[in-house]
Amino acid sequence: MENQNAENTERNTPQFGSLKNSVSLKLVIITVLILLLLIPATMIKSLIEEREKMNQQALEEVHMKWAGQQLIKGPVLSIPYEYETVENGVVSLVRSEWHILPEDLNVNGKIEPKLLELGIFEIVVYDSDLNVDGSFLLNKKLANNTVKNIFWDQAFLTIGVSDLRGIEEEIDLRWNKEKMTVTPGTQLPSFINSGFTVNVSNLEELQEQEIPFNFNLNLQGSENLSFLPVGNKTNISLQSGWSAPKFNGNFLPDTREVSDQGFNANWQVLQLNRNFPQSWEGFRYTDTLNASAFGVDLMLPLDDYQKSMRSVKYAIMTIVLTFLVFFLTETFQKRRIHPIQYTIVGLSLCLFYVLLISLSEHMDFNLAYFIATFATVMMISLYSVSVFKVKKYSLILVAVLTGIYSFLFVTLQLSDYALLMGSIGLSAIMGATMYFTRNIDWYGISLSNEKQEQLTC
Repeated sequence: MENQNAENTERNTPQFGSLKNSVSLKLVIITVLILLLLIPATMIKSLIEEREKMNQQALEEVHMKWAGQQLIKGPVLSIPYEYETVENGVVSLVRSEWHILPEDLNVNGKIEPKLLELGIFEIVVYDSDLNVDGSFLLNKKLANNTVKNIFWDQAFLTIGVSDLRGIEEEIDLRWNKEKMTVTPGTQLPSFINSGFTVNVSNLEELQEQEIPFNFNLNLQGSENLSFLPVGNKTNISLQSGWSAPKFNGNFLPDTREVSDQGFNANWQVLQLNRNFPQSWEGFRYTDTLNASAFGVDLMLPLDDYQKSMRSVKYAIMTIVLTFLVFFLTETFQKRRIHPIQYTIVGLSLCLFYVLLISLSEHMDFNLAYFIATFATVMMISLYSVSVFKVKKYSLILVAVLTGIYSFLFVTLQLSDYALLMGSIGLSAIMGATMYFTRNIDWYGISLSNEKQEQLTC
């Protein structure tokens, strides 16, 4: 009994009251709570990554059933030949291929994008109609001086298509205005591992002549369509109704127009722009050729998981500003708010991101954002009424939370200016905080609370 009285006496001493009402101590406690609340924020990031991985699995499943990303290689004209080698005094003939690229390569294509749904996930696929034409000029000379035989009658044309499942119709290929038979598979597996082959005839008679070719390729694919600049002059022209293209690879379009109705893009690549010649023997330029690919990605503009991940990065800002409102209300009202109440509010703020992720998988992201924001703001505001006991401060809290989530929404929509908007917004928030707290005498608050505690005792 005496020990309890002593403990109560100690609690009522000015030193204990000063500690209990210390502004510095409260700020330390709030800081610790903010750091602890970063743990569920990190868990939410892991949740987003998990859902993204599931989305990627859905994408791969669609690729298996539809067709994957498409890369068009060629056409490449290959002429077998034999050359003489001497090893240890023994003369032998070695067979190889002489590869010739077209003088002109023109591709005029239309891409019709589609959105396929697999469960709750959306995947971009497309149908394309490609009109390919150009010409070969057989005025090249073999660099090998030991050539014994050139098999003109065994020459073949190879056109690479990375996923043959995407070919929708029979290919009508014209070689020197003559219709040719197209056979699946490739005889150049180290260079073109997937595609089709055309055996060409009367090639020896066509030396020093320009040989035209043309064919149509109706091709399905997913997300990406790319080409190799194999022509001495390569011209690619693509049109599509997709409003969010991403041009990638070794060359960007010379001209492009992107609008809400779609895009038009044109590439012109010269032989001098690439690091491989118009003809060679063997397969020594395989890696260089593959590295020269260029094309377009049909991307979902800022997909929902990217937006959710970016919003989580602002979680600490949302928590800090909300706690700041609670702390300043506690300071001005001289009404203590328990750390558990801070914790409940912080967890409610974290719940916003879980709501956003789950709702955006089933509806438009903007609508999901509005619902999650409304639910979070209302939940915290109604809770603050019983904590603050003054409606004016609850209304201020509503205004602050609405401003935070509105600022975040605008930032998420501006992918190119997100960093600029974020830095400007944070600077404005810091300036407003400094302005509204400029006249607070923090030492005076602590002393005032200490005197009030002494009078109460």
